[in-house]
Amino acid sequence: MTNRAMQEPTLLLLTALADEPRHGYAAAREVESISGGRVKMRTGTLYGALERLLQQGLIQVHKEEVVDSRLRRTYTLTAPGRAALAAEAERIAATAREATRRLGATGKAATA
Repeated sequence: MTNRAMQEPTLLLLTALADEPRHGYAAAREVESISGGRVKMRTGTLYGALERLLQQGLIQVHKEEVVDSRLRRTYTLTAPGRAALAAEAERIAATAREATRRLGATGKAATA
């Protein structure tokens, strides 16, 4: 991983796998839930992202099983994946703290 900010789908996918192993469809549904419905991963995008994260060593196959004559892989975070997610979460939190501080310094409430 580089020091660049993660793309939102990558961040959401790693977050979806952080608390428990999930198969692809379950991870996609979790991404949608975490994002409040804003991000819906299409099948090609999802499995392309999972393959890229596997190659980067951020996730691994937890188990494989045959369901309805199809192979189902369940994915989980690796230690480097957890570290990358934690670093990104801290980067986002630091930015949010600074934004909040600066908004408070102006004495003006946010308006919608």
